Amino acid sequence: MRASVSVVAPFAADMTVYFYAILFTRYPQVRGLFPDNLDVQRDRLLRGLLQIVDLVDDPQNLVRFCGRLGRDHRKFGALNGHYPAVGECLLSALARFAGHAWTQEIADAWTHGYGVVSQVMMHAAEEDARTGPASWQAEVIDHVHRGHGIAEITVRPDGPYPYTAGQYASMETPWQPKAWRYYSPAHAPRPDNTITFHVRAVRTGQVSRALVYKARPGDLVRLGPTQGDMTLDPRSDRDLVCVAGGTGMAPIRALVEQAARNGMRRYVDVFVGARTADELYGLDDMLRMSQRHHWLSVRAAVSHERIAGLEGTLPRVLGEFGPWYQHEAFLSGPVDMVTEATSILTRQGIPPQRIHFDPFDVPALEASLMPRHLSDGTGQ
Repeated sequence: MRASVSVVAPFAADMTVYFYAILFTRYPQVRGLFPDNLDVQRDRLLRGLLQIVDLVDDPQNLVRFCGRLGRDHRKFGALNGHYPAVGECLLSALARFAGHAWTQEIADAWTHGYGVVSQVMMHAAEEDARTGPASWQAEVIDHVHRGHGIAEITVRPDGPYPYTAGQYASMETPWQPKAWRYYSPAHAPRPDNTITFHVRAVRTGQVSRALVYKARPGDLVRLGPTQGDMTLDPRSDRDLVCVAGGTGMAPIRALVEQAARNGMRRYVDVFVGARTADELYGLDDMLRMSQRHHWLSVRAAVSHERIAGLEGTLPRVLGEFGPWYQHEAFLSGPVDMVTEATSILTRQGIPPQRIHFDPFDVPALEASLMPRHLSDGTGQ
C-alpha cells in the first residue's frame, strides 16, 4: 500500500479530481453529501489516505483514527451502502494513476485494507448512533469582534452538547452548506449549555470569514460531535506547560479553566505568542486568571516587534525557560509553531506521549500531517 502511494504521489491532485468525477458519475445519489466547492474535500481525502497508510502497521491507532472518521461521517449523512461505492471508485483511481505498478498483489492489499477501514468506520457510526445525535442545531446568541479578524461567537445548541475542555468541534454554517470547519470551545462546559468559539477570518476561508463578518445573533449553525485528546488527565499530578498561538488560545484557556474547577494542585506555565503586541489575543484574560490562581504563570512573546519583555518566536522563548522534562505539555496554534515547540520540548526530555496537540487527526485533513515520530501516543 505504501509503495503504491509513493507511485501516485506526483499525481495526487489529479487523482483526487478523477476519483470524485467517477464517484459522482457512477453514483450520482452521493453528490448531495458533499459541498459544492470540493477543493478542501479533495485535500481531505488525500490526507486521510496518507494517515491511514501511515498507520497501516499500527492497528491500535488505525482503529482509533478510523473510528473517529466513522463517527464524524454521521453528520454528513453517510450510510453503510455508500462505503462500497467509495471503495470501488477509490481503487479505480489508484489503479489508473499507478499504471503498470498496480499489480494484483497491490490491488488485493488495498481491497483488504479498505474493507477493514470501512468496517471500523461503519461499526463506530452504529455504536455512536445509540448514544447521541449526528449533529446539533445551534443558535448564535452573541457575536463580539476582537480585532485582527477575530470574533468570539457564542451559540446555544438545541440539546445537551457533551464535551471535555480542550476538545474541538466541527461547525457548518448556512452560508456554506456541507462545508465543515473545526473550532475549539474557549472554556470548560457551562451549566447553561452555551458555547463560545474564537474564530479568525482566514484570507481565503469562506466559512471563517462568514462567521466573523456575516454571522449575527439569531443565525443558526450546525455542530458535529466534539473530538480530540488534548484533555486533562485527573489521575496525573504533573505540572503543565501550555503553548498558545493565535486562536489556539481557546483550548488552552478551556484547559486552565477546567484545572481551576478541579482544584488545581499543580503549577501551570502558559506561553502566549503573536507577531506583535496588538495581536496577543486573549492575553489580558489569561493574566486576570493568573491573578486569581497562584499556580498559574503567564508569559507572552512577540516575534516581529521590539517591546519590553520577551522577544522572539514563541517556541524559542519557550526553550529559554524550563526545564520541562517532568511536565505534561499542551500545544495549540499554527502547525509550524506546534511542530517547532514539540521539537524543543522533546529535546528537553518530554516523551512524545506527554506532548498533546490538536487538531492533527480529523482536522489534519486540512493541515500538514505531523511526522510519525511526533504523532504517537495521545497526540496525533
